[in-house]
Amino acid sequence: MSGQGEVVHIGCYTAQSGGRGSGIVAARRDPTTGALTPLGTVAVTPSPSFLARHPTQPVLYAVNELTDGEVSAWQVGADGALDPLGSRSTGGAEPCHLAVLPGGDHLLAANYGSGSIAVFPLDPRGVPGDRTDLVVHEGHGPDPERQDHAHAHMVSPGPGRGPILAVDLGTDSVYRYDLDAATGRLVPRAPRMRTAPGTGPRHLARHPDGRRCYLVGELDASVTAYELTDDGALHQRGRVEASERAGHVQPSEVAVTPDGRFLHVANRGAGTVAVFTLAGELPELVAEVDTGGEWPRHFALIGEHLYVADERADMVRVFRRDAETGVPEAVGEPVPVPSPTCVLP
Repeated sequence: MSGQGEVVHIGCYTAQSGGRGSGIVAARRDPTTGALTPLGTVAVTPSPSFLARHPTQPVLYAVNELTDGEVSAWQVGADGALDPLGSRSTGGAEPCHLAVLPGGDHLLAANYGSGSIAVFPLDPRGVPGDRTDLVVHEGHGPDPERQDHAHAHMVSPGPGRGPILAVDLGTDSVYRYDLDAATGRLVPRAPRMRTAPGTGPRHLARHPDGRRCYLVGELDASVTAYELTDDGALHQRGRVEASERAGHVQPSEVAVTPDGRFLHVANRGAGTVAVFTLAGELPELVAEVDTGGEWPRHFALIGEHLYVADERADMVRVFRRDAETGVPEAVGEPVPVPSPTCVLP
């Protein structure tokens, strides 16, 4: 951090994944205007497509989305500089998501290509150790191209003693796990939650109330609302469309605003961010805003601003959110970033 503003990090696809980036880019954020000023590439690393931070240590993590997947760690310095702390094999292919448990003692990664979840212990400095578990999902869905086998797409640790939720696009499932901290192994909670066939679940967002969560279907362009019960079970409340636009729609990121009033969904193909109010039983669409590109892969809510990474348009677009309506409005010019895939506050 700096007295001149916050530093955010942006993950990018590199040549290994057909992208144009060179690694992780840092940018200074003006908290008043929301403007981003790129500071350049601070880590040259292959396809760091998703990023995460340690909850208490100045450490940043990335998946390296490669055929032989890895997770990498850096210590964060002044102006967002990154000092390497090491890399570890995920034991699988194309890891696309990772998360640190709230206590900061373990890191989990989702291997999209091989449909598995990897677990790494973290030492007191936040440095990953040798992998302690690799849980492989089995099965497939009705889409012969996208669901020929398991494709783990996200891992979402629960607060407190809540279950870890692992979202799998290939098997139309959300798996539930507890972590045995002594062994670093995942203990399944049966049964797994199955979505409608062909949903292709990608990411989920938890509501601040700890009970509600929202799952986007990449293949059927849906948002499904669930209730998370005290025993960690997921009960479906209903389903809505992720977009009202015609043509191909492929939702990517989903997030609930910190005040719990609105849900935002990025829609690739349509090139929009859809805004839903959460005042009723199901999300209700209140606006769908053009992002200026066609492939918004990820976004981050930071203060009153929304930062949308458009992978194919080589830009991050800055929006200011109206606190009352939840609707974002573009501010300034797009920030050029090659093949951006993740914005990390």
